[in-house]
Amino acid sequence: MSNTNTIQVFDIVGGGLCVSSDDGQLVHDKIAELLREKRKVIISFENIDTLISAFLNAAIGQLYGEFSEDDLRASLSVEKMTPDDRELLRRVIENAKIYFENREKFDAAWKEEVSDEE
Repeated sequence: MSNTNTIQVFDIVGGGLCVSSDDGQLVHDKIAELLREKRKVIISFENIDTLISAFLNAAIGQLYGEFSEDDLRASLSVEKMTPDDRELLRRVIENAKIYFENREKFDAAWKEEVSDEE
């Protein structure tokens, strides 16, 4: 049995629109499951027409809070993404790394901001 699995995003979300964080969570859950099994994962964005950061934050960004960057680099790859979507993914990953390196500080600042608005 192969140790590499390809996840077809189109099949999971049921179409070419990747705009919902809920759909991103579905993709995340499948990726995380395979990574926990120590499998290599290829995420295919074939036939994806629209992709936004909310989807990528849920699908990929939050993995940086669960797995080490080294493990993700070794086990996770993407294919069939447009150059613009690759740039968006790069920004999502950079923001996720910054957030998870300073999670307590960001969460405290958010909590303070929200309580100031009340």
